[in-house]
Parts: sequence; structure tokens; C-alpha cells
Amino acid sequence: QVQLIESGGGLVQAGDSLTLSCAASGRSFNSYAMGWFRQATGEEREFVAAISYGGITWLGNSVKGRFNISRGDAKNTVTLLMNTLKPEDTAVYYCASIVDVDRGRVDYWGKGTLVTVTS
Repeated sequence: QVQLIESGGGLVQAGDSLTLSCAASGRSFNSYAMGWFRQATGEEREFVAAISYGGITWLGNSVKGRFNISRGDAKNTVTLLMNTLKPEDTAVYYCASIVDVDRGRVDYWGKGTLVTVTS
């Protein structure tokens, strides 16, 4: 059974930093990119960041220069470092196993972790 389990969400103030982590299990993720999407209340799910098995990274336009993504040595963990958080970063953040980054094709999702940024 494939599982992606997120941790690290919480309530922070604007300008703060927060780190999200995701641990994946149930199969090998060597052939897959891993990454993060987010969904704010009343909005569509939005791509945030992704990282390939080989370490190539992608970042959404709204988080470039503020967020960084990394992958653990075992390749089944992924971390999202979020700096200079803004109230508009408030959302549920979902970890994803990504089949095709360019097309946003995901085969497994985590259940999500809530990030709330107050002004």
C-alpha cells in the first residue's frame, strides 16, 4: 500500500519560515519525481514545487525565490523549506508522487497538511 505522509504544517506569522516533510512508502520512488501542491479554500489545487530522482527542481512562479525543495538520500522523503511566508501562502499542502511534472500528472497524493500564515 503506497502512502505519502506529510508533517510540519502549522500556524505562523508573515515573514516566518516553515519546513514541510513528506515520507513515502509502499514501493520504490526511484523513477518518480516527488513534490508539493497546495489548495487554498475556494481555489483550485496549485503546483508548488517538485524534484526529480536526480535532483532537478521545479518551482511554481508564486514561490520562486522563497521556497526550496530537497529530497532525502533514500529518495523516498521530500522536504519543502518555505521562507518569507505570506498570508497568500495559506493553504493545505499536499505531497505528491509525480509521473509527469510538465503535465502535472500525479499517481499518489498525501492527505495534506494545513499551513496558515497570519499577517
